Amino acid sequence: MSWLAAVTTPLPTESTQQAIGYPSLFLLVLVGALVPVVPTGALVSSAAVVAFHQTAPFSLALVFVTASLAAFLGDVTLYWLGRRGLKSKNGSRWLEAIRARAPEDRLAQAQEKLAGHGVAVLVLSRLVPAGRLPVMLACLLAKWPMRRFARGNLPACLAWAVTYQLIGILGGSLFPEPWEGVVAAVALTLVVSAVPSVWRRVRGWAAG
Repeated sequence: MSWLAAVTTPLPTESTQQAIGYPSLFLLVLVGALVPVVPTGALVSSAAVVAFHQTAPFSLALVFVTASLAAFLGDVTLYWLGRRGLKSKNGSRWLEAIRARAPEDRLAQAQEKLAGHGVAVLVLSRLVPAGRLPVMLACLLAKWPMRRFARGNLPACLAWAVTYQLIGILGGSLFPEPWEGVVAAVALTLVVSAVPSVWRRVRGWAAG
C-alpha cells in the first residue's frame, strides 16, 4: 500500500503497493520523528486513505502498527541521543536541534505541566502540533530515565497514529477516488496543524 503509488496511472497491484508502501511509511515516519521537518501526520492520513480503498484485509491495521512503531522508535532514539548530549561536555547537535525547536515560553509551560501531570502530558504533546519537542526537552531536563520516557511515549504514539488514521479514513470515506481522499486528508491535517498557532496569535492580539 502506497499513498503515492495509488494516484499514478496505471495503478500497481495491491501486493506491489503494500511491498513498497509499508516500508516507505515506516522509514518516513521514523525520519520525521528524528528530524521534525517531515509532515508525518499527513503521511499517516494519506496512507490510511489508500488502505481504506483497498480490498486486502488488515490494511488499516498495518498502517496503524507501522506508523505507531516508527514514531515510537524515532522518539525513543531521539530521546536517547538527547540524553547523551546532556551528559557530554560539548552537548550534541541532536540536543541543540531539540532546544532550537523548544522556545523558552513553550519549554516553561511544558515543565510546569510535566511536574503536575507526569506521563499524561507526553500523550497530549504528541497530539498537539509542535508540542512534542518542548515536552521531550522538559523530560530530558527533569532527567527522566529512558524506561520512564518509553512507558509514557508508547501510549502517546498509539494515540497519535489513531488520530491521524481517523483523519485519513474520514477523507477516504468522503470521496470515491483514493487521490481525492488523499488531497482531503492532507488539507485537513494541515488545518489541524495550523489551529494551535493561529489560536496563540489570536490570544496574543486579544491580550495586547
